[in-house]
Amino acid sequence: MKPEYIIDVIKNFPYWWNNARPIALPQSLSPSVCALSLAFLFSQKNGTYFDIGLAIFAIIGVIFGHLGANLFDDYFDWKVKSNDYRNELIKKGMRARIGKYPYLLSGKSSIEELLVASILFSSIAIFSGGIIWFFRGNDIIVLGGIAAFLCITYSGTVFRFSYRGLGEIIIGLMFGPLLILGIFFSCVGQHSFDILFVSVPVGLLVSNIIFTHSILDYDADIEVNKMTLAVLIGNKKWMLFVSFILNFFPLFIIIGGVIIGSLNIWYLVVLLTLPMAVSLFNMLYHFHKTPTRVFTPKFWFGYFEGWKAKKEFGIDWFLVRWMLARNYITFFAIIITIVSIVLGLHQ
Repeated sequence: MKPEYIIDVIKNFPYWWNNARPIALPQSLSPSVCALSLAFLFSQKNGTYFDIGLAIFAIIGVIFGHLGANLFDDYFDWKVKSNDYRNELIKKGMRARIGKYPYLLSGKSSIEELLVASILFSSIAIFSGGIIWFFRGNDIIVLGGIAAFLCITYSGTVFRFSYRGLGEIIIGLMFGPLLILGIFFSCVGQHSFDILFVSVPVGLLVSNIIFTHSILDYDADIEVNKMTLAVLIGNKKWMLFVSFILNFFPLFIIIGGVIIGSLNIWYLVVLLTLPMAVSLFNMLYHFHKTPTRVFTPKFWFGYFEGWKAKKEFGIDWFLVRWMLARNYITFFAIIITIVSIVLGLHQ
């Protein structure tokens, strides 16, 4: 790496932050907040120390690990394709989204600078993990090592899981069980079986965001031989079945956790997100049956930033579904967080 590239990336940090797609951070921050609240509840119930300092380092590690993974994904994707297949599809008139890495396509940045930015963001995450390891020991190395392996192999190395239709599963594992277990352990220095009844649903809902994306881009991905879970399934009825599982099974798991006593009955408040699950599944159903049908955000869909501009740009058909999937997990996580904090304060 040339020193001038390193200096340039550091000087233009906000630029690279935007290139790393921070719009996707709810995928990792929502599970992170859940983990913090669960750790707080555990500490209050069991009289263990909740380490705020390590919690901060854990969140920093998650943020920069996520953004670093996004940049590495762009890097490996560019190295494999060396072109913008989305722009090619747009020229053909297909309903594909805008280019994935416009900063490379425009010539404003080079692939070498992208690699430096990827390493820089990931290094901040590794440094944060190193601080936690110093105080918590090797358990965090195991969890962080698995997460790092999955980040790199998502689109890089010989594995290239995202090119084999396994990207949604990998992301669900990273941002669900692995992330929540890692932050929980960072905060209290212990593990708990009960948090699986939250971490698994959260992982499914994160996968739901990506799978919703792959359903919407199914025809475009088929055109360019891009392998996603939707393409791997190959049958639109079975895609809807998987979507049903990802949308509703998280709520069933919470109910199951309450029934067997692993979760407090107050966690059933997450059932308030059921209208979001129903609405998203309904819109995906109509995407296959009546693809030209127009949907507009309802109040229970949550916040849709810049919706008017997105509609004028012609990508409302995509974002009304994708943003609802994103907001679904956000509301789910907020409810879990509030319930956990309230229960912790009453211990």
